[in-house]
Amino acid sequence: MTALTLSTAGAATLRADALVVGVAKSAGSKSADVVLAPGAEAVDKAFGGKLAAVLSTLGASGAEGELTKVPAPDGLKAPVVIAVGLGKAPEKDGAYDAEALRRAAGAAARSLAGAKKAGFALPIGSVEDAEAIAEGALLGAYAFIAYQAGENKLAPKGAKAAGAKPALAEVALLGAKPRDKAFKAAADRAIALAEEINRARDLVNTPPNDLYPESFAAVATAAGKEHGIKVQVLDEKALVKGGYGGILGVGQGATRGPRLVKLAYTHPKAEKTLALVGKGITYDSGGISLKPAGHNETMKCDMAGAAAVFATVVTAARLGLRVNVTGWLALAENMPSGSATRPGDVLRMYSGKTVEVLNTDAEGRLVMADALTRASEDNPDALVDVATLTGAMVLALGNRTFGIMSNDDAFRTSIHEIAEEVGEASWPMPLPADLRKGMDSPTADIANMGERMGGGLVAGLFLKEFVGEGIAWAHLDIAGPAFHEGAPYGYTPKGGTGSAVRTLVKLAERTADGDLG
Repeated sequence: MTALTLSTAGAATLRADALVVGVAKSAGSKSADVVLAPGAEAVDKAFGGKLAAVLSTLGASGAEGELTKVPAPDGLKAPVVIAVGLGKAPEKDGAYDAEALRRAAGAAARSLAGAKKAGFALPIGSVEDAEAIAEGALLGAYAFIAYQAGENKLAPKGAKAAGAKPALAEVALLGAKPRDKAFKAAADRAIALAEEINRARDLVNTPPNDLYPESFAAVATAAGKEHGIKVQVLDEKALVKGGYGGILGVGQGATRGPRLVKLAYTHPKAEKTLALVGKGITYDSGGISLKPAGHNETMKCDMAGAAAVFATVVTAARLGLRVNVTGWLALAENMPSGSATRPGDVLRMYSGKTVEVLNTDAEGRLVMADALTRASEDNPDALVDVATLTGAMVLALGNRTFGIMSNDDAFRTSIHEIAEEVGEASWPMPLPADLRKGMDSPTADIANMGERMGGGLVAGLFLKEFVGEGIAWAHLDIAGPAFHEGAPYGYTPKGGTGSAVRTLVKLAERTADGDLG
């Protein structure tokens, strides 16, 4: 994990591999000139006041995420200056958007893979700016190279993979106030949050031969011991005894059995309890309803919801939030075999309801239903589930936006506003009552499939059936943004992204403050 320090050094005197400064498009509508962002003054002085001109000559436009590298002149201890685009400069006395700072810091940190130390002299006008830059840099520096030669313990001694570089080792944040309690707290929060998001990314990126229900449960158990979180793991025998027919039905085709993991962080002065449920299908083949060719290769990511819930509970514990946060990880492998659930089978769920399985590839809602019922029994003040649930949601909202459904409009609005505040794209979605009829079954209480059109909403309506009466509940379908297959951008890497963790942590903080929404 990349280290973060609030440096007392100035940009000119900091010994580092590179200095990062911000550059923006001029706020004047008729001007195409680039301008330096606050924080770059000492660096500009070393360039004789001509850094903006040099960058313009090299083609810099100030566009968001654009990187321009120049050799440092005499007067700077660092050998390289990296100018990162922040987009359009704010009007006079205005502040840069936190998400623009976060993305710029992430892009710069990603470009510094393999470096030991970099100084970030981006504009800091507030504690919130410092936190956004720190968070973006730590997330952008992320690298998953555990399985590449040189990192893999099974690889030949001395082997190195071409192009594999470790993450930037240290981010030195310039312009913050190291002795100020507010800045120190912001840095500590950024470190805890980024470390847990990056651990969630690691889990999503880990191959399914190494990450399966039992091994995921072991990771959660170890983290619980480290951070004072009570962890309970229900194995196959306990699931059978408890009547968790949904989780067992999905997992019965695999050689490695399912698990239901409960993580409980409690605070002695907490007045509210937030329950989180995460879909944890460690590999999804589709089961007997096998996925078509080309759709299996990334299905290790189908446990991203459980990873997000796990990361949120651990972050809440590390920050000592004054709220009780309980996480439920519904873990199973969905595999085809002679023992697998068949289309047409009927499962008796933990709630007592029966479900006719029309499609075994609609398995996430089955494991989630059991966990939602169990979580409801504890009567939390609010309940949120997170899942890579439907391709329909990706068709509706694209690859970067998650959908929010809820049985409470005010709660849905609150989560949407929180997501936008922390920089996670989301959109409120309805739960049309007319779509419920499509899940009527002549054999069971409900089928796990309904109308094809509006499939993401149908899945939300199915989950709603298993939420306890009177509990404010929201469903986050993160199927789009949970796993990024394109080129990295901003602080978003290729592969697992840690989607929804920032939203859930902020929700926990709001709940601790008595503002549940």
